[in-house]
Formats: sequence, C-alpha cells, structure tokens
Amino acid sequence: MKKTVLTFGLIGGAIMAAMMFATLPFMDKIGFDKGAIIGYTTMILAFMLVFFGIRSYRENVNDGRITFGRAFAVGILITVVACVCYVIAWEILYFNFMPDFLDKYSSYVIEKARSSGASQQLIEAKLQEMKSFKEMYSNPLINAAITFTEPFPVGLIITLISAAILRKKTTATPSDDAQPAQVQVQ
Repeated sequence: MKKTVLTFGLIGGAIMAAMMFATLPFMDKIGFDKGAIIGYTTMILAFMLVFFGIRSYRENVNDGRITFGRAFAVGILITVVACVCYVIAWEILYFNFMPDFLDKYSSYVIEKARSSGASQQLIEAKLQEMKSFKEMYSNPLINAAITFTEPFPVGLIITLISAAILRKKTTATPSDDAQPAQVQVQ
C-alpha cells in the first residue's frame, strides 16, 4: 500500500504544486476569482489520481478485490500526501517569493466589499479581519494548517466517491459442506 500511496500522492501533489508555481506569480493579471477557479479545477484533476491509485491497489496488490474501508484508507492517504505537497509548495512560494500576497489579497477583499455597496462599518470589520488573518498567517505552522484545509475537502469527497465506486467484495466460493444433498433412489 505504501508504494501505491506514495506514487499516486506525489504525482497528485506535483500537479497541484506545478500549477501553483505556474499561476501564482501572475495573480495580478489572472485575478483572485479566476485564480480560485483555476486552483480548484487543478485540485479536482490532481485528486483524480486518488481514483486511479485505489484502482491500481485493488488490481495489482489486492487480487481485484477491495472493501470500502480499505479503498477509503488508500484514497485518504493519497489525499494526505498530495495535500502535504501542496502545503510545501505554498510555504515556499509565500515565505520566499510572495510575502506581499496577503496585502494584495486584503486589498482585493476590501475593494470587493466596497464595490458591493457594503457599509463603512462592514468594511472596517473586514479590514480588521484581514489584519488578524495576516498576523495569524505569519506563523508557518498556522499557515500550513490553513493551507492544508484548502485541498483536503476536495480530496476527501473524491476519496469517498472513488471508494464507493471501486469497492469489490470477495466472491464467496461454495465450500464442500454446502453441496446439495444427494437423493438415493432404490
């Protein structure tokens, strides 16, 4: 199971990390709304590897059979590995190349609130919320925990669906005791 989990988890994580490295530097041009769409679409595509990982485990390791529980375990472990790769990529980008990301994001959130006609009180509350978030986000452990929660729900849903689709129960083989009784004719 370890080889399957690492192989498919690392490939899924590499897909998410590659897309992050490719798109985040251009967030000013892409925009935060389109960036979120690109990001979550990439997550869905990357987490398709959960399905293929469970299927690979079922066919190559488990002789074509897998229970929902084992399929879920394989899938969620693949998800965790991919999410860890995503977190590592974000930590590298955020702390080394994009330390102003939250300033830009805060400006975007405040401008969006203003353009939607929010009251000054609501705008001030959003501003305080973003300041608090920025302070919290400066701690790498909290940053990593928050970042982990971005792709994990997507992976969890795909794991549940994949485990349900791919489960194959053991086919029962009749035992010698279950032979039909023979009738003797005299």
